[in-house]
Amino acid sequence: MSGLNRQPSVERAPESVVGAECVLYVEDNDDLREVVVELVTVFLKRRCVGVGSYEELVALGEEALRSGVTILDINLGPNRRSGIDAYAWLRDKGYTGRIVFLTGHASTHPLVVDARRIGDAEIYSKPIDPDRLRSIVEGQCR
Repeated sequence: MSGLNRQPSVERAPESVVGAECVLYVEDNDDLREVVVELVTVFLKRRCVGVGSYEELVALGEEALRSGVTILDINLGPNRRSGIDAYAWLRDKGYTGRIVFLTGHASTHPLVVDARRIGDAEIYSKPIDPDRLRSIVEGQCR
């Protein structure tokens, strides 16, 4: 069987951590989103839901609000609602979990500047280092 035709196997987190969605990842790049969701699920043994846009986040509704940590791409694509908008939606709905922004942009990019003004969200560069991802996830999801 060719490696190109093989379907990836994804292990599920142990039942003891599946009660509520533990990690929510909002990222418009399909490949990057798939890698991070798989890292969290397979290697960190945490439940992870990945969505590609602000609209998909809003469609999750209450499920999104139950996550312990949310990782948001700051820029969700041209002419699209941003990670800043996603942050505002989550907080407006009463989300109390940890929010982390990821960005591939310079610190002077307007969205990065806006994210820095928020004050209660961390900002890290993309691609995220696996050890940093582990510390983010394990710091929130016990």
